Amino acid sequence: MSRGVEKTALQAASLFGLILCVLTGIWAWQAGLLTSQERLQAFVASCGAAGGLLFVAFQMVQVVVPVLPGGLGCLVGVVLFGPVMGFVYNYVGICIGSLLAFAVARNCGRPLLSLLFSEKLIAKYSDWTERNDRFARLFALAIFFPVAPDDFLCYLAGTTSMTWRRFTTIILLGKPLSIALYSLGLTVLFQQITGWLG
Repeated sequence: MSRGVEKTALQAASLFGLILCVLTGIWAWQAGLLTSQERLQAFVASCGAAGGLLFVAFQMVQVVVPVLPGGLGCLVGVVLFGPVMGFVYNYVGICIGSLLAFAVARNCGRPLLSLLFSEKLIAKYSDWTERNDRFARLFALAIFFPVAPDDFLCYLAGTTSMTWRRFTTIILLGKPLSIALYSLGLTVLFQQITGWLG
């Protein structure tokens, strides 16, 4: 399969995922799930343990195939499952997804980056990889603070000589703070918006 065909297929998959998310959002809005936190939580509770597993799977997939901003998933996790279990589900899903992204990039190499991300983004961070010790430090800082494109950086890390052990350590230790900050900040924003709409 040529690189052009692969890129088109990935773009089509991303577009399909985006359309599916939009349609699901419209359905959820019409069903009142997005205008009432209680109704949304009751719907998820009716799914039993499958609700939590599905959300972890969603968070995992959205790291590997970025369709929605990761911070949005963090907000959804807290709204659906509360601050403690929402954090746990976010953490597990995002960490597994990060490890999968690293594994995919490790096996497919740097050409994969051009298929999934813009050349502008790749150029912005490519100089980080010039020295492996420098990349590891910058990568750890980026994962620790919620300001950088984490999904892309996990793929980029997979194209370097970073070891699995170092990558896994950075992800497992660095993700809790950024997930907590995303969750807290977006939860406050969500409460303000729903307060205005209500």
